[in-house]
Amino acid sequence: MKKQLAMLAIIPFLCTCVLIYMWQSASAPAITYFQEDPEAGFQGTSTAVKLVSQKTRDSYDVVWKSKSVSENEAYLRQDVTLLFDNGRLYGIKTKWKENTDTIKMKEKITGEDSNYYQAISYHHGEVHNPDDQITSIQQMTYDQLYVIDSPNTSMQSFKKAETDDEHEWERLLGHTTEQQLSYSWNQLMDHFQINKESYTAVPLTGLEKFNHQPLPSFTQEQTNQIIGQLWEGLYKNYVVPFITAESESETLTSFVPVILFNKQNTHLVVLYEVNGKKKRLIQQYPDF
Repeated sequence: MKKQLAMLAIIPFLCTCVLIYMWQSASAPAITYFQEDPEAGFQGTSTAVKLVSQKTRDSYDVVWKSKSVSENEAYLRQDVTLLFDNGRLYGIKTKWKENTDTIKMKEKITGEDSNYYQAISYHHGEVHNPDDQITSIQQMTYDQLYVIDSPNTSMQSFKKAETDDEHEWERLLGHTTEQQLSYSWNQLMDHFQINKESYTAVPLTGLEKFNHQPLPSFTQEQTNQIIGQLWEGLYKNYVVPFITAESESETLTSFVPVILFNKQNTHLVVLYEVNGKKKRLIQQYPDF
């Protein structure tokens, strides 16, 4: 009887532990930009897309992974990585951990036909200092891969074209992707009645350059804040709906979002669509 009573007492405790673990695994705290920490940073960050094997005559495996290691353990480390296939969103992965310095994500995907893969990751850390001040660290990484699966040639892959054949495939796949994205972005700008001449357009997959290239008329420190707050908005409005849908087995489709930087240096606009529904995110620049 005592053993039965003990088991009855343990079962609710175990169920609670399981529910807490499932909740922590499925949920992800919002990415919040705090003032950049001048004394903290990353030891290493990377994003990689690599062809690893040919499964059948018509399919192959690609490994998509992201990794970041901060110089010291942070109160909260969180990364998000997005993979696009010929301009179409293939998937989003996000992971967070408390009191750690390392975040790793890896997934093997199956592809068919010739494809142009692009992956961009945002690596973030929330640092709680002894004086109760909260600061943050951030870094973006990017990788791309062309996989050529044609009946006329043996399967191959490359990241940057070197031979004449590779340059031709780069041109073909790049042109196909650019056409698809240009059509999508123009539809979005027409829908929201945006004057294209007032903005500089940058695809989400092209943001990595701003790690070391300031926006026009801004310092690198100011650019870092603008980009950090941009990712804060992207995570809440673009990433979270997708990872929530995945947990609910709902299929969502999207293309590479476009970021429009206002030439008057007052704000930026993010345009994207989800299942054909047009979305807009406006972010005012800080009053530097």
